[in-house]
Amino acid sequence: MDRPTIPDLAKAAGVSVSTVNRVISGEGSVSAGKRTAVMEAAERIGFYGLVAIQSRVAASRPKFRFGALLLQPHRPFYQNVAAALRAAAAEVTEAEIEMRIEFLDDLSPQTTADAARALAEHGHAIAITSAVHPQIIHAVEEIAAKGIHVFAFITQLSAAGQMHYIGLDNWKVGRTSAWTIANHCKNPGKIGIITGSHRYRNQEMKEIGFRSYFRENEPDFTLLEPLSTYESSAVAQEVTEKLLTDHPDLAGLYITGGGISGAIAALRSHRGAGKMVVVGDELTNVTRAALLDGTLTLVISHPLDRMARDLIKGMVKASTTRHGGNWSSVTAFDMHNSENI
Repeated sequence: MDRPTIPDLAKAAGVSVSTVNRVISGEGSVSAGKRTAVMEAAERIGFYGLVAIQSRVAASRPKFRFGALLLQPHRPFYQNVAAALRAAAAEVTEAEIEMRIEFLDDLSPQTTADAARALAEHGHAIAITSAVHPQIIHAVEEIAAKGIHVFAFITQLSAAGQMHYIGLDNWKVGRTSAWTIANHCKNPGKIGIITGSHRYRNQEMKEIGFRSYFRENEPDFTLLEPLSTYESSAVAQEVTEKLLTDHPDLAGLYITGGGISGAIAALRSHRGAGKMVVVGDELTNVTRAALLDGTLTLVISHPLDRMARDLIKGMVKASTTRHGGNWSSVTAFDMHNSENI
């Protein structure tokens, strides 16, 4: 059989012969979509110049350097976040993306601010997961003033919405958690709240939504004052043990923020597992096991693959658009119980 010709390739790709010639020669006047169409058609029909076309297409793709600043590397959730970001960056075909991911062991504001500045030095855009603090906000403003796009990832940093945000509607997360507890408790009673830190806007919004649901719909329940874990599982275990000791009649428990593994350990050691309604965050090996043995009733989690794709897509758009725009994306959350994991 005769090998495919340039006219054959043009027909298979749905473009003109002149477009194919420009792709082969590496001219820059062809859109990324048409270059990709020609390359894919060449692969399909076995065009003899496939390697050259692939090389030209790769050379024509824009190159971006993106960064992500995440929290403690020992937490499985943030390792899952990092894996999702790397996978999403690798999936992009219209650009070549270098993805740099940094973790913070020290969550102090100055360390976070310094790490964000360092990450932004060699990038087109960065994503940051951080508490809200004046030092951090000042650093973010400095970075943005240099023309580097900053995305708040998982937790918002700006109340007024001036910053790109990729994450959940955390007010709805809180209300959904409240609905679950209210509708699973046999009788109204005391509800404990354990949170990482109110400096994280997503956790603060979850608690606001949680309280608003009970205030509007279930006034017979008693919501206790929140206890902070400071994102530590050891502290979470300690405060949960004290909560269970001080309130043996506890009917429900809402756990949001870091440290849920410590809270689960405390529930099991006090034989509280399965005796109350407990809602927590993020599906990991620890929370999955807790759902299966009845320690947790429901887990609400971030759909990390979708969020990572939204973030990378937003970063590319922000980096290629001359005029300003808001590339925020609010993603629907996932809910897990013992029957659907």
